[in-house]
Amino acid sequence: MTRVPVEVRRLVASRAGYRCEYCKSQEAVLGMPFEIEHIIPLAAGGNSTEDNLSLACPRCNRHKGAQLVEIDVETDHSEPLFHSRRDSWRQHFAWSSDGLRLVGLTATGRATIEALQMNNVFVMRSRQLWVLAGWHPLPDD
Repeated sequence: MTRVPVEVRRLVASRAGYRCEYCKSQEAVLGMPFEIEHIIPLAAGGNSTEDNLSLACPRCNRHKGAQLVEIDVETDHSEPLFHSRRDSWRQHFAWSSDGLRLVGLTATGRATIEALQMNNVFVMRSRQLWVLAGWHPLPDD
């Protein structure tokens, strides 16, 4: 594991609004520090510069691992995963009307949701509680 300097971690977390750049979960709601994730993994030639680092909740980071692509369930084609420094979250994702399910608007969005298991039963149960508390989704989602 590559150690990220404290000041770089602060920058990445602040830039992300202390939210997972994939599923938009809030660090304060999960009650644990989120992880600095390499968008392009080191093993795939990525680096530890700020433009290749993203804030990710432990769940999204563990599911993503070293993946760069996943099969889109609609087209059955291999698609690149969401790149938080290059891609617009709103272009690729939206919330269902009840705020519980993340919807992929593009092949990249659908592939990322599948790869990171962003709508698994556990996170959807949590989102239900967050919606009731008024913590999710946030207005800028």
